[in-house]
Amino acid sequence: MNSTAPLQIDTFLPYMRDVTRCEHSLRELSLMWRMIEASAKMNCPLEAKAILPTMAATRVGFDRLEQELVSSLVGEKVATAFNEIGIRAQYIIDIVVRNLYERTADVGFLATDNALCAFVAGLHDNQDDNQEMIRARLRAYRNKYTVYDEIILLDVTGNILMQIDDATALQHSADPLIAITLASDTYVETMRATDLRPGKQQALIYSRRMLHPDTGAVVGVLCLCFNFEQEMAGIFHSYRDPAGRSNMLLLDAENRVIESADKLWVPLGAVVPTNKNATPELMIFGGREYLVRTFAAEGYQGYMGPDGWQGQVMIPVDVAFAGGRSHAPEALDPVIVEGLLSHAQSFCPPLYEIMTAAETIRRVVWNGQVMTAGQDGEVLKLKTILDQISETGSRSDALFARSIDDLYQTVLASSLRDAEFVSHLLVDLLDRNLYERSDDCRWWALTPELRVALAGAERDGKTIPRINGVLEYINRLYTVYTRIFVYDYDGCIVACTHPEQEGGSVVGTKIDAGTLEQVRALRTEQNYHVSPFTPTPLYDGAPTYVYHAAIRDPDDDRSVVGGIGIVFDSTHEFSAMLHGGVGGKADVSAFFVNRQGIVLSSTDPSRPVGAMLEIDASLLALPNGRSASRLVIHDGQYAIMGCTASSGYREFKVSDGYREDVLAVVFDSFGALRECKGINNKADTVLMPESADIRGREFATFFVDGSLFALPAEYVVEARSASELAPVSMGGGAACIGVLASHRDTENDQFVWVYDLGHLLRGTLSVIDSGSQIVIVRLGDRMLGLLVSELHGVPQFNDAQIVPNPFAGHADGMLVTHVIKANEGRLLIQAVDIAYLFGVLLAKIRIAA
Repeated sequence: MNSTAPLQIDTFLPYMRDVTRCEHSLRELSLMWRMIEASAKMNCPLEAKAILPTMAATRVGFDRLEQELVSSLVGEKVATAFNEIGIRAQYIIDIVVRNLYERTADVGFLATDNALCAFVAGLHDNQDDNQEMIRARLRAYRNKYTVYDEIILLDVTGNILMQIDDATALQHSADPLIAITLASDTYVETMRATDLRPGKQQALIYSRRMLHPDTGAVVGVLCLCFNFEQEMAGIFHSYRDPAGRSNMLLLDAENRVIESADKLWVPLGAVVPTNKNATPELMIFGGREYLVRTFAAEGYQGYMGPDGWQGQVMIPVDVAFAGGRSHAPEALDPVIVEGLLSHAQSFCPPLYEIMTAAETIRRVVWNGQVMTAGQDGEVLKLKTILDQISETGSRSDALFARSIDDLYQTVLASSLRDAEFVSHLLVDLLDRNLYERSDDCRWWALTPELRVALAGAERDGKTIPRINGVLEYINRLYTVYTRIFVYDYDGCIVACTHPEQEGGSVVGTKIDAGTLEQVRALRTEQNYHVSPFTPTPLYDGAPTYVYHAAIRDPDDDRSVVGGIGIVFDSTHEFSAMLHGGVGGKADVSAFFVNRQGIVLSSTDPSRPVGAMLEIDASLLALPNGRSASRLVIHDGQYAIMGCTASSGYREFKVSDGYREDVLAVVFDSFGALRECKGINNKADTVLMPESADIRGREFATFFVDGSLFALPAEYVVEARSASELAPVSMGGGAACIGVLASHRDTENDQFVWVYDLGHLLRGTLSVIDSGSQIVIVRLGDRMLGLLVSELHGVPQFNDAQIVPNPFAGHADGMLVTHVIKANEGRLLIQAVDIAYLFGVLLAKIRIAA
């Protein structure tokens, strides 16, 4: 989404029921805080003097949240929706362009086929017999490159010399593309209605002129008719919204619909509004308002696709923000969920803002209760106000908890879907690319020059150079191969492009016996063999796939006379796919792995090809075509992981007998692993109300990690945010982490030393995050700050609930001398001995001094 464009909140808010509820609750609570503040000023101004500033700050904070928080929530939801449809729109055009790039290479190569050129030039004496041979040759090509539904040969006047689609017999064409192609020295791309495909509303045709084999004169035109409707249906099916809320479109330069995933919804030929700049505004089509994302082609290998083509996805605004929570955080590891939440500031600022506001409200209420703890007399007038603060604070806390949970689930579910989607795209790109490799090797094995050369009993001095010439011409056109080689019946390589290798030449060496046996056993020209992804001297000792097809005797298709091998440049091609899929994002890594988890390609230098990627065994066993996503810890980082198992493309890996499963794995990292505060259910720490006539001692309670601790409330001054901490490099030992400056109860800008209570308890430093608080305690005229994980409350406990700690004899037993039994003994709270605490920490300060 374009972050510089203003977001019209009122435009989108009516379609977000959860945000609307949040807005209403915020307004109600803001009004309650105003009423409490006014009541305190009128009824007990002197007693409330100490907490009026914090109440005013709370009221101002709610006023700000009422304006900014709703805006942030709306912005996050709009950005999420735009991102989801944007990914699909971009992938539509990218996949189409990559596919059509291969078609430009196909038509260029096939238009130079000697047999076809000779036929079009009329060089054969018996054209009738030759027609059947040419028709068979074209059908053999179609049987391998199944993306075409028609192949046509024409002379310079538009007469049809040959076609393979008997259902639409043609004799002549007056289409202007013929004249354009004859005048061009490259391919011509045509997408529209044409008399060459009379049964179609529109056709995508790649044409190229053909030259006389001897004179080089222009003699005709080759047309490859791409099965556009079938291909687009496959793309739309693979990348559709499972809920059916959006429609995917392919547009031309005039924003006219070329193809639609749902033609009843958006018909072909319709002109639709576009949004190339990702402006966050609604667009109207057919009387309905839509969110729209539009992407032009970024190009592939210098090819930009047909002029002006665009991918677009449209989703009606009334359903854009509904559903989409199939990956709820509750189903994930709660430790990792909590850890990732601690990085909310980096991956979702609105979520972080809600969490910070919640902590502020908790701290205001907690401080207000601490200030009046243990006091009688006139101060008790403030108790009613504090009760209102406590009740309103609880309601605020509940609102924030819901908002945090809802937004976290939305963001997390969106991230999980995105990771799955990217992994799906990557493995789809791989299968589509390798499909072309299986076609190439089988077609090139039918090259007449190769068949004649290998079938000859003797080879003269021109045979090998002629074979090399053919191979070098192919390799110049198809740069995805580092080598193309031909070998005889015994597996000896007789010709090869780029034959040099360490220690000599590839020519004269033999392919391995297992591969040779497989190639000899190939039954028809439709069969092929692929070597395992292992190191091979044919790829300079690196692992790759080598595609093989049998070369057959020109007079007997049952007789194998040798084979052709094409060495796929997997290092470069796979890497380009992965880097293109992740879009250069610094915190995203992607891998291709096999079913054993062995890396085939990687964007992570620490996991090169051949390394093992440690992922869950259930993911390695994903059924073909299935995707999964997880929240995981990867390289010491919290990460979203998406994984998809390959399912093939068209007949490749589906019905052609070849099976080689590859999985695409994507990690999107959000932040370093942090020590979990504890995953105890917060509901278990809610205190049950005691009898109203039982008076007891008040304690300030708080969390350290996942455990509850307590200090006598009369020794507690207040709590402050850990963000106010100023680190220092000197002080009282390892537990001393910094100072708080200019506390209001100190004079002359004195400061308060702050200690990590978690370090005193466990011996290791705590991680400070947005929820961390500093509790300031006073004993006599000395004050100290204690870093804690989270505040809890200021409850009362009677003497019967406070019992000695049975483990007080241990090293840390003196710090926790008593245990408080709350909730009828089901909840234990550790009471910190304030005198021992000060004694230990002041001694550390004296030693450091």
